[in-house]
Amino acid sequence: MKSILSLCCILIAFSSFTTPETKFSKTKNEDPKRSLRVMTYNIHHCNPPESAGGRIDVAAIAKVINNAKPDFVALQEVDINTERSGKGLNQAKQIADLTGMKFYFSKAIDHQGGDYGVAVLSKYPIVDSARFALPIKKDLVEEMRTIAAITVLLPSKQKIIFASTHLGLNEPNRLLQAETILEHFGKEKLPMILAGDFNAEPESKVINYFDRYFTRTCTESCQHTIPVVNPEKTIDYIMSKPAGTFKVLSHKVIDEKYASDHLPVIAELILVK
Repeated sequence: MKSILSLCCILIAFSSFTTPETKFSKTKNEDPKRSLRVMTYNIHHCNPPESAGGRIDVAAIAKVINNAKPDFVALQEVDINTERSGKGLNQAKQIADLTGMKFYFSKAIDHQGGDYGVAVLSKYPIVDSARFALPIKKDLVEEMRTIAAITVLLPSKQKIIFASTHLGLNEPNRLLQAETILEHFGKEKLPMILAGDFNAEPESKVINYFDRYFTRTCTESCQHTIPVVNPEKTIDYIMSKPAGTFKVLSHKVIDEKYASDHLPVIAELILVK
């Protein structure tokens, strides 16, 4: 009898512990129609950094996305009709076609006879879209930046905003751009997911600023996202607002070393409000 009681106690004690995997598992009350897989990926204009001759490999980027099976993707460093990536070719559309997703592109600058900027991909219908230019300071001239935002209708019939951005190289510019994003979306009533290459590490002023309004999918011991070999920095993020609207189920940096100079990030969220 004592041995049976001891075994029962051990089983009960063991069942009270959870692993990191089970910690993020869905509960019975979570509606799969409100579950969202979100990816952000700086694609380096589909140019594998280690390839010779400036090779463009759109299929490699699409393969990474298809393997991850996201509902939404924020893309940065996207070429359209440029000399280096192919005149008459639209990388946002190419990737959308190869993944079976819808897309929206936002131009940041003219480049080699075409356009260069950011894009979003969506598995679900896009009901509205918006492009906003992000400013730079007059005394810190650098490449102009932009944000691409779409309003999407989910299977649950809930609308959300999904946006992609790529912030500047200088911190004062990044802060100005962050403030501009909040000017456009700070009072927006729809739930919003913002993702992209923020060119800023977690302890930076710009990420601290975003943390006042958004909830990141990873806030502690976040995996590094650049470079792809022996990564040293975390600068690619997925975040949402308002607080408490989304529950983070998981966050992962994908170990993909060929297709780009950034590692893709994917998170699974549940829309709880």
